[in-house]
Amino acid sequence: MKHRVVITGLGVVSPVGIGITQFWDSIVNGVSGVDYVTGFDTTNFDVKIGAEVKNFDPGQFLDRKELKRTDRVVQFAVAACKMALEDSKLVIDPANAEDIGVIIGSGIGGIKTFEDQARIFVEKGPGRVSPFFIPMMIPDMSSGYVSIVIGAKGPNHTVVTACASGSHSIGHSLRIIQKGDAKVMITGGSEAAITGLSYAGFTSAGALSTNNQDPKGASRPFDLNRDGFIMGEGAGVLILEELEHALKRGATIYAEIIGMGETGDAYHMTAPDPEGDGAARAMKRALADAGLEPGEISYINAHGTSTPHNDRLETIAVKRVFGEYAKSVAVSSTKSMTGHLLGAAGGIEAIISVCSIVHGIIPPTINYNTPDPDCDLDYVPHKARKAKVDTVLSNSLGFGGHNICLAFREYQ
Repeated sequence: MKHRVVITGLGVVSPVGIGITQFWDSIVNGVSGVDYVTGFDTTNFDVKIGAEVKNFDPGQFLDRKELKRTDRVVQFAVAACKMALEDSKLVIDPANAEDIGVIIGSGIGGIKTFEDQARIFVEKGPGRVSPFFIPMMIPDMSSGYVSIVIGAKGPNHTVVTACASGSHSIGHSLRIIQKGDAKVMITGGSEAAITGLSYAGFTSAGALSTNNQDPKGASRPFDLNRDGFIMGEGAGVLILEELEHALKRGATIYAEIIGMGETGDAYHMTAPDPEGDGAARAMKRALADAGLEPGEISYINAHGTSTPHNDRLETIAVKRVFGEYAKSVAVSSTKSMTGHLLGAAGGIEAIISVCSIVHGIIPPTINYNTPDPDCDLDYVPHKARKAKVDTVLSNSLGFGGHNICLAFREYQ
C-alpha cells in the first residue's frame, strides 16, 4: 500500500513576489514580473529583458559568512525552504531528522559563480580561483546546503532535467514518501541564470524573446505572435508530508499530491517531439497513477513557455489525452507572468497548482491577444477565473526530451 502524501508548507522567491501571500496575489491579478535586466550590462546583447527577483535580501536568511560561500541559486533555495518550513510549522530536531529529506532541482546551478571564476582564471591565473568555486557552482548544492542549514538527514539528492528539474524533484519526493523511505520531503526547484553567458547561449539557440520594446507583454504563451521565452529566476519549495505524520502533528494541509508521470521524447536535444507524444504520455501516466479520468481534471497548469514549437505541441498533447474534453478544461501558462524559471519552474508552478485548489481560482494567461489557430484551447486569457478546482495537472518539459506531469487534488 502506498502512503498518502499531502502538502503542508509553501515557500517562494519569484519575480512577482517573495513569500506566498505576495506571490499568489500577483498571480491572481495578472502581474508581470518582466522588465529590463539590471543584473548585467545588456548593451551588446540582442535580448535585454528578463524576470528578475527584486528586493531580495539574502541576509535575512543566511549570515555574512554563508553569503560569501553560496551562489545566488543556493540563497534562493535556502530562503524558499525557510519560508516553507515556517509555513508548515515543522520543527526539525534529532528525533525526526533522519525521516526528513531534501530534493531541490536546478537545471543549471551556480552559473554566476562559474562566469566570475572563469574570468578570474583567464585574467589572473589558476592560483586566484576561489576554493569555493566548485561547491558554489555544482547544481546539487541547493539540496546539500539546505540540508546542512536545517539539519535534515533523510534522502538527499538533486534532479537535473533542465526545465523539468523542479517537477521531477517533487515527483521523486512523492515516490520516496509513498514507499515509506521518509516521512517528510522538502522539495522543489531553484535557479539563478540571469547572467551574460547564459543569455548569450540561449540567444544563440534562438530560444529567448527579443521583444525588448514591450517587456511586460513579451511573454505571451499560446499567442500567435509569441517569439521565445523570457528568462526568470527564483525558487519554489514545498513541504511534502506523509498524511498520518501530518495529522499526528496537527499540520495544516493545503492539498494532496496523488500522481506523477514521467517520460522521454527520445527525439531531439532541444526540440520537443513534433506530435507531442512524450508530453501526452506523461499526462496519461499521471492520470493512471492518480486513478483519474481526463474528465475529472479541473485545470492544467501548462508548461507554456511562449516559444513557437512548445506551445503548439503541448496543445496537441492535451488534445491527444483529453479528446473532446480538451476544449472544456481550463489551461493556462503562468510563465506569462513569471517568465521561465528553468529548473525552478516546476517548483513555483506546483505551488500555483496547490493555491488554485485552495482558493478556487484559476490563474490567467496574460498577453494572450492574438489567437493562434494551432492553439485553440481555453487558455483563461487576461483575467483569473473563480471556479471549483478539485484536481490539477502541472506539466514540465525540458531540453533533452524530459517530460513530467504532476497531479494534485483537494484534500479530503
